[in-house]
Amino acid sequence: MSIRHGLLALLERGPRYGSQLRTEFESRTGSTWPLNVGQVYTTLARLERDGLVAPGGEDAAGHTLYAITDSGRAELHQWYERPVDRTNPPRDELSIKLAMAVGAPGVDIRAVIQAQRHATIKAMQDYTRLKAQALAAIESGKSRERDDVAWLLVLEQLIFQTEAEARWLDHSEARLIRLSLPADRRAAPDPPQATDGGAAADPAAAAAPKSHAFRTPRG
Repeated sequence: MSIRHGLLALLERGPRYGSQLRTEFESRTGSTWPLNVGQVYTTLARLERDGLVAPGGEDAAGHTLYAITDSGRAELHQWYERPVDRTNPPRDELSIKLAMAVGAPGVDIRAVIQAQRHATIKAMQDYTRLKAQALAAIESGKSRERDDVAWLLVLEQLIFQTEAEARWLDHSEARLIRLSLPADRRAAPDPPQATDGGAAADPAAAAAPKSHAFRTPRG
């Protein structure tokens, strides 16, 4: 998340003070990424140091206002035009957790996956409910449409993200089950079909892997 560019985007609409920027940022994103005032003022100080914002006087209540500069406006529009860099993806706690759980003593990695799947599906349901509320607010015409549309886009990204996470968890569990099988069964051909209408010739093919296949004993 680029707090730096988010604040520049808000300042392009006119001079603002720190608490106002925090409130508008959270309103636009539905408080998905809450900010504290310290983060805002630290970022403003860096933007001022880099010549992207400048003090813009005070309002009637004595709040120090910040205004975007021409350099800041140019930086902001370059950010809009520049694709988000995916060559250095942010650290993902879930990926790290599963990577560390593989082979960890006493850890049932399938239980870890199942617990996460439950939480992911619940999050997806919560986001879907919030999306319905945002759509209702927009369609009623009684909302701050700019902020509600922005919040709707954020919610839909979160929904797609949790859907992808649920699919990845299913894939990971299937992958681990497959890798737990003996090598001679990983790519075993389909059991031959009986020609006389009887059962398949290989009854062992129907055996399911044990649920504790990924638990590594302690000691």
